Amino acid sequence: MHIIPVADSQTKKEFLKVPLLIYKEDKNWICPLNQDVEKTFDAHKNPFFKHGSCTRWILKDDNGHLIGRIAAFINEKKAYQYEQPTGGVGFFECINDQSAAFKLFDTAKEWLAARGMAAMDGPINFGENDMFWGLLVEGFTPPSYGMNYNPAYYQSFFDNYGFTTAYQQITNHLAVKKPFPERFTKIATWVSNKPGYTFEHFSKKNPDKYVADLMEIYNDGWKDFENFVPIKKETLLESFKQMETIMDEKLIWFAYLNGEPASFVVIIPDANQMIKDFKGNLGLIEKLKFVYRRWKGVNRMRAIVMGTKSAYQKHGLESALFIKLKEYVLPMDQYDELELSWVGDFNDKMLSIHEATGATFGKRHLTMHKSFS
Repeated sequence: MHIIPVADSQTKKEFLKVPLLIYKEDKNWICPLNQDVEKTFDAHKNPFFKHGSCTRWILKDDNGHLIGRIAAFINEKKAYQYEQPTGGVGFFECINDQSAAFKLFDTAKEWLAARGMAAMDGPINFGENDMFWGLLVEGFTPPSYGMNYNPAYYQSFFDNYGFTTAYQQITNHLAVKKPFPERFTKIATWVSNKPGYTFEHFSKKNPDKYVADLMEIYNDGWKDFENFVPIKKETLLESFKQMETIMDEKLIWFAYLNGEPASFVVIIPDANQMIKDFKGNLGLIEKLKFVYRRWKGVNRMRAIVMGTKSAYQKHGLESALFIKLKEYVLPMDQYDELELSWVGDFNDKMLSIHEATGATFGKRHLTMHKSFS
């Protein structure tokens, strides 16, 4: 077997080709857009390069056939918040051969160790955790946009190499046309009518305002979680820029108390239903298909992230936001499912909100950890 660094246009093409070989018989897999993958490794497009570094490799067998790939990265802002300096691995793909998988893991481990890391998390992303994050171990159904999908046999590779579960990522599914539980609706209605509470959806005419509001809420609401790193405005602006082509302003809602940003939810139509047969490409034909499918509409949405300031986390604001969403979505008679993805098993409050809506279990991913000692 031969490990080859990705260093030119040919090896970049081969890096993108690996999953096409791995999943050629898997009807559930939907290939991410090549441009989304490549943005991760582009220092001009990925703001994480300002405080980190990454590299990637492909693996070939002795006959020169592609059999795997992996990436390794160090986020300097987060790496030293753990007991051991911790890097990351991701974009892992491999044939069903443990020796090949271990070769890939060893290569990433050696690169990270040479740069002062003593452990690695994976599979994760060199970016925010809304994309390309986690090992799928339950719920092998077609993924929504940005959600990791992999063969079931990958889990044995991670387990046998010595990775252990750092936390589970739970995704739940909500049937849009099914009425909310009575108690949930009662709380939402009560909150919506309370003096001082107002609700607004995102507006492309004033994106800076809403991005600033989201950043304020998110950084306050998540500050008490272990190893939390505040999100930057430039990172959010880049995320909204990427979402712009599929964004529906009325699926992104904010709650305010006497004008103060208090809670939000970001939902997008599932772009994977628009790109499912593109094989990662976005040429002229694919763009025309994309425009038509976006106009025609899809029947699934994905909730990317929710957040509420710590002072307002028992006010029922999330319930009211879901009601506002439903008031817009139901008359459209378009959407059947809302995927609530993903929530760490450490986030009891958010999982309780999912349960209160009547959502049911959909998928389970794992974020795994490997110490080098």
